[in-house]
Amino acid sequence: MALELFDSKAQELRAFTPITPGHVSMYVCGPTVQSAPHLGHLRSALVYDILQRWLSASGHEVTMVRNVTDIDDKVLVNAGNRDWREFAKEVEAKFDDAYAKLSLREPTHKPHATEHIDDMVALVQKLIKLGHAYQAADGSANVFFDTASWPRYGELTNQKLENMEGETDASHGRKSPNDFALFKAHKPEEPETAAWKTPWGLARPGWHIECSAMAKHFLGESFDIHGGGLDLRFPHHENELAQSSAAGDSFANFWLHNALVTINGNKMSKSLGNGVSVEQLTEAGSWGAIRYWLSSAQYRSNLDYSESSIRDAQAALDRIVGFLKRTTNTRRVEVDFDFIPLEFKEAMDSDLNVPGALAVIHERVRAGNTAFDGKDEAKLSECVEQVKAMMAVLGLTFAYQEPLYTEEFSKQVEDLIQKRHEAKMAKDFARADEIRVELEELGVTLNDMKDITMWSFNG
Repeated sequence: MALELFDSKAQELRAFTPITPGHVSMYVCGPTVQSAPHLGHLRSALVYDILQRWLSASGHEVTMVRNVTDIDDKVLVNAGNRDWREFAKEVEAKFDDAYAKLSLREPTHKPHATEHIDDMVALVQKLIKLGHAYQAADGSANVFFDTASWPRYGELTNQKLENMEGETDASHGRKSPNDFALFKAHKPEEPETAAWKTPWGLARPGWHIECSAMAKHFLGESFDIHGGGLDLRFPHHENELAQSSAAGDSFANFWLHNALVTINGNKMSKSLGNGVSVEQLTEAGSWGAIRYWLSSAQYRSNLDYSESSIRDAQAALDRIVGFLKRTTNTRRVEVDFDFIPLEFKEAMDSDLNVPGALAVIHERVRAGNTAFDGKDEAKLSECVEQVKAMMAVLGLTFAYQEPLYTEEFSKQVEDLIQKRHEAKMAKDFARADEIRVELEELGVTLNDMKDITMWSFNG
């Protein structure tokens, strides 16, 4: 079975074939660093981390770009009297910390909007030349995309321009309420550092133009996948597609959108006061449990949070980790993706059906525990390798590979086990028992199988 993904633009499942065989190019909308990360940010970032991992495990080289919007209306407002640049860096650090603790892979490129102003200016100049953008008639540095000039506007969300709601009025020099800002003129009350010299005057970029410019800078005029949260589909992604297409670029071949996080069945919003902070999550369980829970619904389905969510995820994860601790000599283990079961592959290739993939892991854990109790070494070994490989694909190996002991400790244990084996071979059972007690005092539990002694660390 080949990988199938739901293309939001086509509104259907499509067989995924990369533009360049063996290489996948992917752009993911990253955070606007205006405030601390919340559940929605974590879920969206995790979805595309898992996709990246699955593509890599399937033999593709993946180039992933995840941007940082470090200049924006809300960044300036929320910075207050502080330097907005320092404020943005502090908020970005909170995202980086949460992403690292969630064990997200670093993207290939992490561009910041403020680093690519020249790319944005060049793209806007091209749009003006082609008749798809204009400078405000009042002579200000406001520049807008002319939605009426692009007949395909609305193609991502299947809307007609006349049915769309735009700005409440044609302010700031817009021809139409539906025209969106490409550059925003500098305002006297804004800091001078938040404006750049452009052909139209002092201005800062609008929200949408940055992604088109940075995607093209790193991935070219066409690339495989554009991902982001469902809340970005309109207007952000619709506007990205319009301005890039109008400039003559093919842009994204697939559009993926992950659904939202709800709180006890309700939409998460500041107005309802039902947001869940990262601190609240970590009080309920480990980062491994948080990652497990965030993965537990198919990415196009809403994920509902309740007080028991992380606790239940922790219990499920503990069953897997308990099996690996019980049966694996070291938590620093190599992973062989050749051991990934067919059922797991079929689930992942079916539009990233992670819940189905998790079900395969739990089935192998049950089979592995049965093999362990029945001292079926061949079956146990197979189940262990399969579980490790599947956990690696889902990015959950950090949940059981904590360096709780050193390599020196591991060698010490292996040496004692060897001496115990030699004592038993010499029928010196008293010495063998002494070594077992010594190992127990070190926090090590032994399990003697037919041809090997397994050990786990309980310290």
